[in-house]
Amino acid sequence: MDFELVKSFLEKSSSGVSSEDIDSMPFRFFEPMIMSGLKVDLIERGRVLCSMKVPPRLLNVGNSLHGGATAALVDVVGSSVIMTMDSVATTGVSVEINVSYLDAAFVGDEIEIEAKALRVGKAVAVVSVEFRKKKTGKIIAQGRHTKYLAVSSKL
Repeated sequence: MDFELVKSFLEKSSSGVSSEDIDSMPFRFFEPMIMSGLKVDLIERGRVLCSMKVPPRLLNVGNSLHGGATAALVDVVGSSVIMTMDSVATTGVSVEINVSYLDAAFVGDEIEIEAKALRVGKAVAVVSVEFRKKKTGKIIAQGRHTKYLAVSSKL
């Protein structure tokens, strides 16, 4: 095993950007980078439907939608559906996220992202998030997100 190859893979800067440049980026730039271009098509109790065209900035080395971007969208869109439920004051903090990647989406492909609340209790919420190609309805990915909802103290 070539450990130096692994090290160089992990430490590379594919864009030539230095860590100082990255550290000087605005606070909380990550969510806008992932969410820019996201359009809300429907909001109802327990369900949020969004769409977006896959932008070049969210591609992996295979020129398809990056798995990390997909997981981030599971987090963000999945969290938003929790807010559609009655008497929920917070979207909580992630306990678990899993994503099954089933197909690829490429630059310019229009995708739908549908989040559904499976259960929103007093302390825990579980949501599902499905990614589909808008044109064909073919499923690209399915995610599940579990969140802890901060319970206020009775003291």
